[in-house]
Amino acid sequence: MGRKTILLLTMGILGAYYVYTPLPDNIEEPWRLVWRPSETSFVLGLFVELLGITHFMNVITFFMWFQEVPPTSDENVTVTDTSFNNVPVRMYVPKRESETLRRGLFFIHGGGWFSGSAAWFSYDLLSRRTADRLDAVVISTNYRLAPKHHFPNQFEDVYNATRWFLRQDVLDECGVDPERVGISGTSSGGNLAAAVAQQLLDDPDVKIKLRTQSLMYPALQSLDMDLPSYRENAHFPPLSRSFGVRILSEYFTTDRSLEKAMLFNQHVPVESSHLFQYVNWSSLLPEKFKKGQFYNSPTLGFLDVRASPLLADDRKLHRLPLTYIITCQHDVLRDDGFMYASRLRNAGVRVTHNHVEDGFHRILSYHEFKIGHRTQNQYLNWLSENL
Repeated sequence: MGRKTILLLTMGILGAYYVYTPLPDNIEEPWRLVWRPSETSFVLGLFVELLGITHFMNVITFFMWFQEVPPTSDENVTVTDTSFNNVPVRMYVPKRESETLRRGLFFIHGGGWFSGSAAWFSYDLLSRRTADRLDAVVISTNYRLAPKHHFPNQFEDVYNATRWFLRQDVLDECGVDPERVGISGTSSGGNLAAAVAQQLLDDPDVKIKLRTQSLMYPALQSLDMDLPSYRENAHFPPLSRSFGVRILSEYFTTDRSLEKAMLFNQHVPVESSHLFQYVNWSSLLPEKFKKGQFYNSPTLGFLDVRASPLLADDRKLHRLPLTYIITCQHDVLRDDGFMYASRLRNAGVRVTHNHVEDGFHRILSYHEFKIGHRTQNQYLNWLSENL
């Protein structure tokens, strides 16, 4: 196949992706949503994989590498790369003098467990903005990624780095108040943040407790891929149903048979069917999302609560800290967040749930959009008042 043919095919696929991607009328500047480098790289990655050249994740990771920025300090924040318990992290410390101990926030980037970095421009910008506005020490962690590494490697890296940060001597060195430490994450990072917050509850070596957890459009379960949000937003960028299922399956294995089973909701063993009570959207979602939808109980995952925090029982949920959850209307992961908010409230946890009616996945990374900027401010306002 000649270079010109490949180029024409690539342009044709990208053009078709733009023309035929369905977008609601209330989306701000839809062309920018579809044509961002991250979304374009997803399409190119799948195309390159189809040609048999390499795994699509390798292509996406290559393109997204260009979004990384060095640890550059500015007039307000000192930025350095270091490691916590052999896990690479980026640290943000305000430059202004503080008469009291500062807040501490442990941030976990998203990227579907296969891409993303604390060095990505959007995450770097959010972290330095958080540090400056809240006068907080922000630790933005990295972790091993698929397809080379699978669950539980990602969780273990984040958990070990969090435990290191929560050591009293480390907090003292960072000038952080041990009573004002929170954890935060976006998308797959929200999944990891929720899982870490749960696991810390029963860790006898961790004496310092989290004050808050902030989960932005998190993925919280891998049992039911037929939620109303998966149906309604099946083709919506930047995270379609098929792509979401693909990266979720790749979190566990490169065996494509799991992906196929998940697409048909036939991946959970019958003997584990009792777990569906924790993700039964017919009883946990608001009525407006259930209207016109019929609940199909999954017939045949991965049932580790570290991968699916929604599977935790109410006794554990009851002990979790003050929680902030962002969900977006046009996002396949919307209902994960809604169900977790419902279960947390039912368990007695104070929850602030910010549902963005005109929002879409990864909205905090779209800082150039008015809605992205607004949602960032709402998140930072909540942290300022509660952390």
